[in-house]
Amino acid sequence: MPMRSSLPVGSSESWKESSMSMAGVGSISGAAVRAAFDLTGSRPAVRSRRDAHMGGHSTITLVGGSASLLDAAFALAHRCEALWSRFLPSSEISRLNWAEGIPIKVNPLTVRLIESMRHGFALTNGDFDPTLLPSLLAAGYSTSVVDSTKVTTLPDSARAPGDLVGITIAGDLVMLPVGTTLDPGGIGKGLAADLVCEFAMAEGAWGVIAEFGGDVVVAGDAPEQSGWRVAVEDPFLGETTSIFVRLGSGSIATSSQRKRRWHSHGRTSHHLIDPRSDSSAVTDVQTVSVIAGDGRSAEVLTKPGFLRDIDSYLGWLPTVNAAGLVIDGAGTAHESENWQDYS
Repeated sequence: MPMRSSLPVGSSESWKESSMSMAGVGSISGAAVRAAFDLTGSRPAVRSRRDAHMGGHSTITLVGGSASLLDAAFALAHRCEALWSRFLPSSEISRLNWAEGIPIKVNPLTVRLIESMRHGFALTNGDFDPTLLPSLLAAGYSTSVVDSTKVTTLPDSARAPGDLVGITIAGDLVMLPVGTTLDPGGIGKGLAADLVCEFAMAEGAWGVIAEFGGDVVVAGDAPEQSGWRVAVEDPFLGETTSIFVRLGSGSIATSSQRKRRWHSHGRTSHHLIDPRSDSSAVTDVQTVSVIAGDGRSAEVLTKPGFLRDIDSYLGWLPTVNAAGLVIDGAGTAHESENWQDYS
């Protein structure tokens, strides 16, 4: 049976704290608007915008949401980037990475990011490890691919892997063990898309789709009765689409070794670091796409696809309530047994 899991809603997001008093009003007015549309048999407006975001572009589409709600959704997305980007010295992630064991007061959104990192590490038995930033920089990925003036730096104490379990969280105070640093990377995109969808639905949208650099999260009503139709990019033909999936809710994330590539020390490297070798993963797998109940889970579940045997990986995904598609160097598509549930 296809997964019909809902996006989990946290209790500590700053946007929720600031809009709590209006939540009841929004839900009541939203129900009234929906009733009016039901009586006339019409559908609400669809609003969409694409914007530069998180080292690429992001698109948010609302069904039944206002122009001001679309603005607020993008404001939340950019707030996440300002808090989490490793390329911004003022971000909370950068401040934590340079804290050298000193507790830092952070936004509740950052606490949720770190908790999501820990969950992803446990879920993948360490294949997803957000403490490998020193290895990524050593491999040659220290400069932003969209802005060469933005460069990630770390203290001399930084080591990989770090001690994710040893991070201390006490309310809004976070302390990283000396030597441990964090890279939000893909999980930051997935979680930000989750947060935008949660926010838009809580503020009265009928439906929302957030696409952040290859991570797509959907919630609520799609513009079409058949659900949200999402394209999976062909890794060999760039913008060309080869596969479509349909989602009722949840997320699909795609990771690729073909996009974040560079030449350093006479060899080609990519951004997917193998925690066992401390360098770019050596694999014939080109892209991994995962469907899961939320963006952060879909994102972290792509990582084992570059590190494990394809058949065992695809057999494992349904046991963690996910479905997957792996495309190898020959262009052959390998699917988990439940992938066709979304075709």
